[in-house]
Amino acid sequence: MSGSSGRGFSAGSARALEVTIVAASLLALVLIFQPFSLGLFSVGAAAIVIVGLLFNLVPLCRPGVTWGALARAVLVIVVIFAVVTALSLGAAVLYAAWVAPGD
Repeated sequence: MSGSSGRGFSAGSARALEVTIVAASLLALVLIFQPFSLGLFSVGAAAIVIVGLLFNLVPLCRPGVTWGALARAVLVIVVIFAVVTALSLGAAVLYAAWVAPGD
């Protein structure tokens, strides 16, 4: 968070990043609730997951926050998502093995 080095976000770029994340979230919601295309719904469903994760970056959309700090936050979010996904898939596999009929 080095505001004096000039390497952090300016007020305009921080606001633009925040507005972009919120706009992407709204677009994903529109895609999910539109009644016209199953393909658009599928894109919206995937986008909801992605922008839901990106929405965690909104608190970092402040002037003076560096790209490095934002990149570290993205890395933490991706690692947590990967761990939760692996645990969920592992639990599903174990549950399937548990309820499968015996040979």
